[in-house]
Formats: sequence, C-alpha cells, structure tokens
Amino acid sequence: MSQNPLQKYFRQPKVYISLPSKGIYSSPGSIVNASDQMPVMSMTGMDEILLKTPDALMNGESTVKVIQSCCPNIKNAWEVSNLDLDLILAAIRIATYGSNMEVDHNCIHCGEENTYLIDLMKIVEHFTHCHYDNKVVLKDLTIFIRPLNYKTVTEFSLRNFELQRQLSQSINLESDEEKSKLFTEIYEKLSVIQNDSYIASIDSVQAPDTVVDERAWIAEWIENSEKSIFEAIKEQIDKNNKTWSVPEMDVTCQSCSKENRISIQLDQSNFFVGA
Repeated sequence: MSQNPLQKYFRQPKVYISLPSKGIYSSPGSIVNASDQMPVMSMTGMDEILLKTPDALMNGESTVKVIQSCCPNIKNAWEVSNLDLDLILAAIRIATYGSNMEVDHNCIHCGEENTYLIDLMKIVEHFTHCHYDNKVVLKDLTIFIRPLNYKTVTEFSLRNFELQRQLSQSINLESDEEKSKLFTEIYEKLSVIQNDSYIASIDSVQAPDTVVDERAWIAEWIENSEKSIFEAIKEQIDKNNKTWSVPEMDVTCQSCSKENRISIQLDQSNFFVGA
C-alpha cells in the first residue's frame, strides 16, 4: 500500500515527559523505552468521545484507550503503574489544550467564588521529584511493597462503587432491623476490599532464611499477623499514596485577598475539557 499523502498532517508529539518510576513498577512490555523521555500527543476527536462515554469511563476502558492513543510508547495501559497515571493524564491534557486550566473555587474565608488559571506543568514537575519507598522493616522481616497497576486499581474501585451504591439504596428500606443488618454486611465487605488492596500491594516478604512471594501465603500471613504489622504496612502505603497524589495549589482570593489551597481532581469526566 502506498503512503497516505495526508500523513504529514498527522498529529505529532507536543509534550515529552520522564516517568519518575522509569517503568520499574509496570508490567514488562507495557511501556517501551520507559526510562527515556516519553512523547505525548494531543487527543483525537474519537478520544474525546470516549471520555464522554459513562460506561467506558466507569470500567476504565476509555482511559486505557486514550492513553494508548496519545502515548505511543505505552502498549498496555492496564498494566501501567498507578504511580505514573496522574502524570500521564496531566501531560495528555497539556498536549491537547495547553498547560493552563481554569478552576472554580469558593473562598474558605469569604465564600466568594473565584476562577483561577492553574499551570498544569506544576503537576508534571511535582511528580518528577517524587520517590517511592518500597520497604517496611519490622525486626527480622523486610516487607517489599509495590504500587498497584491501573487494572487492579480499577477493579477495586468498581467493587467499592457497587457497595457504595448498595449503601445509598439501603436508606429506602423501611425496617430498621434490615437496614442495620445490611449496613453491617456492606461495611464488612468494604473492610475486605481495603484489606485486599493492601495485600495486593505486598510484592514479597523477606524472612531470615527465605523470601516469600506466593500470593496465597502472603494473604494468609496478613490475616494471621499482629495488628502492629498490618498498621506498619498500611502506614507506609498511605505515606506513598500521599506523596504521589496531585499537589494542592496556593491561590489568592480576588475579593478578600486571603490565601486558599485548592485541589485539582484529575477526573476524566471533567478534567479533559478545554480551559
């Protein structure tokens, strides 16, 4: 087949990013040349349609397709570490709409609504300086943890969403006894989801005479370990999650001139719209 004469008009990379994790925590083959500067292109018209499809947004399918469309080095976005996801999404938005994004916020001091112009390059810069601490040392045990990939995060989110939906629907029950029973069941299931997510984050456990990476053994150990061990693992995971979260931005209210800190949510349903 001859070369498409319109090929010279195809979109070209507009942003280059360096993944802080260098692809270490992504599955082999999911990212090509992860340690290099990764090219990021703007979204196509089809990409924008995908991000407006509720079902595809909910199950993560649209996010995966858009990432693979805009980042040619990413071959399987499901297997990409969740550490890199916010950086990738921010870079795609910058490549599509530019680095400035309008954010509305009500001042916590005077209540006045302001519209701020946020520079998303600050998010990119933030992630380039993040460090992931993958060790928890407890006496003669060393627990190695790893961030979840996007597929696993999505699966946990869907399980959590379904239980939250059941919880909201339970308000309509007339019997207090039925409500109480259902509440107890749902909260127990929510606890299981949280516990499962921490177990999934454990890569291996190094004991004095062996290294254990069998998932079933790790799960059995967590379920039968002392509370202090679980809390130490949870604390380290939560600390990493906080480090790798999108940073809050400092802004000044135009009405009362007082400082505010605002959060930027990289929610695909409203993040990918023009400034």
